Amino acid sequence: MRTVGRTALALVPLLSAGLALTACTASDRPSTKTNTPSATPTAAASEAQSLPTPSGPPCEPAQYQVTGAAGAKPAITVPTGCKPQDGLLVKDLTEGTGAEIKQGSAAEVHYVLATFRDRKTREASWDAGKPLELENIGQARVIQGWNEGLIGLKEGGRRLLVVPPDKGYPDGKGSIAPGETLIFVVDAVKVQS
Repeated sequence: MRTVGRTALALVPLLSAGLALTACTASDRPSTKTNTPSATPTAAASEAQSLPTPSGPPCEPAQYQVTGAAGAKPAITVPTGCKPQDGLLVKDLTEGTGAEIKQGSAAEVHYVLATFRDRKTREASWDAGKPLELENIGQARVIQGWNEGLIGLKEGGRRLLVVPPDKGYPDGKGSIAPGETLIFVVDAVKVQS
């Protein structure tokens, strides 16, 4: 009896590995995946549903508090008692003095990202110890809020971007819930026009 149990237990990982390999192989059939949302919500969507919906008048740009000197990692305080404004908010916090980002520019930027509803800081390039490199800004492989909102930022400058869901991740991404407003503080470290 014990031998049979051990054999069965030894076969389970082998069968699981075989099924996993089969699932990863190419198929000659067209994909049946649809864009229909799954019935099981993601963890980010579930978390978003448990948060209160922002209400009140639209937030004023001055209500977004950013601390920390340009050139150092900033901290973002998300306002309460108001809701995100309509459209993309772009506000220079520190005017740069160097080259200006234009359509097609390349740049190195540091950034911090916070989300509006839960007022959490989600990520920061400062934590990786190096700026993010971008090419062909305006058509770069970043969210639309960045492609629009970085234009005009000068090297040495710091800019606040409050990005509505349709210019960010409307369907969510990772821990960011669908429909979330994104708040970025972006420092232009180096700009090549």
